[in-house]
Amino acid sequence: MRQSVRIWGAGIATAAVAGSVGAAVAVASPATAQHRLATATAPAFSAKASVKNVRAWQQFRIRGVARNVPPGSRVTLQQRTGGRGWATLPASMRTDSRSMYTMRVVLGMKGHNELRLVDARRQAVSPVMDVWVR
Repeated sequence: MRQSVRIWGAGIATAAVAGSVGAAVAVASPATAQHRLATATAPAFSAKASVKNVRAWQQFRIRGVARNVPPGSRVTLQQRTGGRGWATLPASMRTDSRSMYTMRVVLGMKGHNELRLVDARRQAVSPVMDVWVR
């Protein structure tokens, strides 16, 4: 009898530990699921410049994909200004049917240029690309 009480008590202790772990997972799970859903549907760009160094007024390309942005969305190029803000450049284009884009760019400002792309609604922003103009 005493042995069966120990086994029964161990089963309750195991169930209590498993129940508390399950409750912790259940509490954390909805927040994690919402975060994954938000990041999965959040608009995002991939962008890559064809060169890292370029001469002034020499043409280069920026290519990428606009994820979770409808095909045909306008993509606009921005350049970081000296005041740490972003200036919109007169370079834009629409994404193709697969939400891809290839933009020709010509820069004349010598030195380090930080570039990024944004969609027309300013909801999606690409990673910053560094291009040195000599």
